[in-house]
Amino acid sequence: MIFPWRQIVTALCLFLLPASTLAVAEPPPPLAADLVTDGQLIDISSPRYRALFTELRQKYRFTQEELDHTFIGVSINKRVLELMDTQWEAKPYYQYYPRFITPGAIREGKQKLEEHKALLDEVERQLGVEREIVVAIWGIETRYGSNEGSFGLFQTLNTMFDAYPRRSDFYRKQLIHLLLLCRDNNVDPLSISGSYGGAFGQTQFIPSSFREYAVDFDHDGRRDVWNSVPDVLASIANYLSRYGWRYGTPIYAELRDTLKDPQLTAAYEKGRKGLVPWKFVNKAQGINLPKPPDEKDLTIVGLELENGSMRYVAGYPNFQAITAWNHSNRYAMAVTELAARLK
Repeated sequence: MIFPWRQIVTALCLFLLPASTLAVAEPPPPLAADLVTDGQLIDISSPRYRALFTELRQKYRFTQEELDHTFIGVSINKRVLELMDTQWEAKPYYQYYPRFITPGAIREGKQKLEEHKALLDEVERQLGVEREIVVAIWGIETRYGSNEGSFGLFQTLNTMFDAYPRRSDFYRKQLIHLLLLCRDNNVDPLSISGSYGGAFGQTQFIPSSFREYAVDFDHDGRRDVWNSVPDVLASIANYLSRYGWRYGTPIYAELRDTLKDPQLTAAYEKGRKGLVPWKFVNKAQGINLPKPPDEKDLTIVGLELENGSMRYVAGYPNFQAITAWNHSNRYAMAVTELAARLK
């Protein structure tokens, strides 16, 4: 009898392999943009929209006629969903910061500092935020007001509310804030353009931030973050001030290329919420960092370098105020480093 040795050996090898190696990998879940078509009408008769309209009528006193007029024909912008899944904040730092810290951005920022010197003197005096930081955020957000975004804000917020489940609740709230700020300021919601993330104006405030932090610095009776440079710069400073910015105190300090204690590594992995005592950082790293205001805790920030190594810094309360504006540590570092080049 002739035995089929090759088949027997193959079967035996498969039998001895771990079960995990035989499992067929499941395909990744579809992205939000894969589940829609561009321009498809949003079903405003769905339960989520019926609940939204009920709240808008009962709590905020919108009429059904107003809602019908505003929401009729609202559709999906597929590009918004695509961009939400490819945000630059997810890029390593060595790829992220060159988008913002360029010779042109530095040159124009210095021109803006000179052009608005008297205004920035007053912003610093009243709100206590260094002018270079204010102008750096202005530059990174909208290239000093020249690029406020081209996405219809109302469509963007509805797209995210209806078709991006992970952030649906957040954008539902922003949609309500948009309708309220437009009613308060006699603005048509369909007339506002902004970013794919739902931010608008030269400040790139989301609607809730506009309602909370925008200021009328030129005293014309309007909080105008579209056309009034005084309102724009003061609103940026006001936001940081409200989140604890302290004039003249450190923003960050270098920790070298290695974290020397597991607690620091754990804090780094938690991101902006990973806070550790200043004295512990000193002891663990064997360095002498400047004392933070009121000895508040520090964040541990890791920045990816092109050669594969890391640069670690300690984020002080001022750094944390920038991450309240944008939760990305990479963003806060780019703001800080652009501001340093504007001096």
